[in-house]
Amino acid sequence: MTFGLSFLDKSPIDGDESAASALQRTVALAKSAESHGFKRFWVAEHHNAPKLASSSPEVLIGFLLAQTKRISIGSGGVMLQHYSAYKVAENFNMLASLAPGRVDLGIGKAPGGMPLSTRALQSAYDPSAKPSFEVQLADLDRLTHPLDAAAAEEDRLAAYPVPSTPPNRFLLGASPESARLAAGLGWSFVYAGHINGDERAVAQTLAAYREAGGTYAVLAAAVVVADTDQAAAALNVEGRRFRVEIAGGQGVNVGSHQQALEYIRQTGASSYRIEERSPLIIRGSASTVQAQLQGLHRLHGVEEFIIDVPVADGAHRLKAIEHLATVGRSLAA
Repeated sequence: MTFGLSFLDKSPIDGDESAASALQRTVALAKSAESHGFKRFWVAEHHNAPKLASSSPEVLIGFLLAQTKRISIGSGGVMLQHYSAYKVAENFNMLASLAPGRVDLGIGKAPGGMPLSTRALQSAYDPSAKPSFEVQLADLDRLTHPLDAAAAEEDRLAAYPVPSTPPNRFLLGASPESARLAAGLGWSFVYAGHINGDERAVAQTLAAYREAGGTYAVLAAAVVVADTDQAAAALNVEGRRFRVEIAGGQGVNVGSHQQALEYIRQTGASSYRIEERSPLIIRGSASTVQAQLQGLHRLHGVEEFIIDVPVADGAHRLKAIEHLATVGRSLAA
């Protein structure tokens, strides 16, 4: 049994380049991924992040769909807590109507930024009236199902336009609770190994997904690939992640201890816990990466890997697509 390869891009800004340059490289990466046979290409959502140009995946997805022909394009993911499920459904039904069969709706539970940006995004909401994430996801599930005309007439609410092929739906997470939620709705599940790569956590979460009836599991991993194992090892990559747990608040993952402290400062919390986590990072030449992916596939039985390249250097990222394409061709053979 083999597995698919896909690519996640955050549109990192390399050095002093402009955001426009970073976004043009995202377009180039998507085109390259398509030409090399990748299964899908996803873009992320990050807020108030000066070194990441991807703040609005829906807008970027529309542009990427117009620049490609076959590859699935999607969100990795839309941070649903900030938005109306109805509006997200309208956006992705519109995209799926423009490019039938090629649109992926990936949903994340995280805020995608610090409390400062979260407050800005949610300032118009009444917190007491805001539905839970589980309710929002159930609403989104209903609104992106093929339209039942009788139900629409009865409820008087549907998310138009209605695409001939609904968007493919994925829930992103790293916990058994998220996995069971995805399975209960019949959604595919993406384990965020590039955030928490603990082998036991991966195994427990994917097992929970399958035990709850889940059918399509994807593992996200950070991959540092170069011409040789030595060249990959020499690349400077930040391999630390921190989990911030605040009493009475949402737990979040950040990229440094300094960011963890800043998150706590912005919330004004006095009771909290910071826990370091190790992301799943695969390093080496194309053949080494292939061997490690095959090992993870055998261990966890995932149907697909979505690759995050944690290096901002633009030339390296474009070359990484070519190295990973070698992996894909070897798997196909």
